[in-house]
Amino acid sequence: MESPATVPALHPLDAATTLEALSDDRFQGCIPPAYANFIGPFGGVLAACLLRAPCMHERRLGDPLAITVNFGGPVAQTPFEIHARPTITNRSSQHWALELHQDGSIPLTATAVFARRRETWSAQEAARPEVAGPGHYPPIDSRDLPAWVANYDIRVISGGMSFLADSPRAQDSSETLLWARDLPARPLDFPALLALSDVFFPRIFVRRPTFVPVGTISLSTYFHADAGELADQGDAHLLCRARGKRFHNGYFDHSGELWGAGGALLATTHQVVYYKE
Repeated sequence: MESPATVPALHPLDAATTLEALSDDRFQGCIPPAYANFIGPFGGVLAACLLRAPCMHERRLGDPLAITVNFGGPVAQTPFEIHARPTITNRSSQHWALELHQDGSIPLTATAVFARRRETWSAQEAARPEVAGPGHYPPIDSRDLPAWVANYDIRVISGGMSFLADSPRAQDSSETLLWARDLPARPLDFPALLALSDVFFPRIFVRRPTFVPVGTISLSTYFHADAGELADQGDAHLLCRARGKRFHNGYFDHSGELWGAGGALLATTHQVVYYKE
């Protein structure tokens, strides 16, 4: 008698962002403890869940172009619903309103834009930093960090967290360069790229050698690659760079770049983050 076929296990990211369609515009999901952060689930995987809903929707047009997620309150690691509604559809672009509902509240809201790209003149002005490959840098030790970090192969080139250094001291710059990819390695797609856009440590942890409470208020990610370009990336590491511009009275900004193995800028990201003394 032949053994029954073995069903491949889902990658941890796919398991965490799996949604069940409840109706045309409503989807149910739940983030497992493996993606826990200090309070609630990792924001990048929550954003990826929100993006997954219009990606699954039968009225979807094209590929993701941009998404902004506003974090209004904590999300528990219990089931939630995502409401995804296209608000306007043009010939080549489509706008979405997204809400995460849990226990009678709406802790997350988002807007997203999808688009059909057409063959046009193209150019890239930004230059990828010149650094050694990921094999030249050790992966970070995730044992004393939030659970979600263990789901990523992160290799810091420069600008690590100051309070984890052997000799903690304040830094003059918040810039970080690192290599990152999912762990285990996973072919890149839009939800994975969105989650990776949030793997940067809070910039205040780079500047200052002390731990303070922080939380992302708003995250925006802009996709500069189409689905074919992401497929060409495969499961290779991304080169990621981030820097803050100003820390002022409880809030700071954060801008980041995610570069593909071939030198193409795949995505840029911006955040506003709350911090408390």
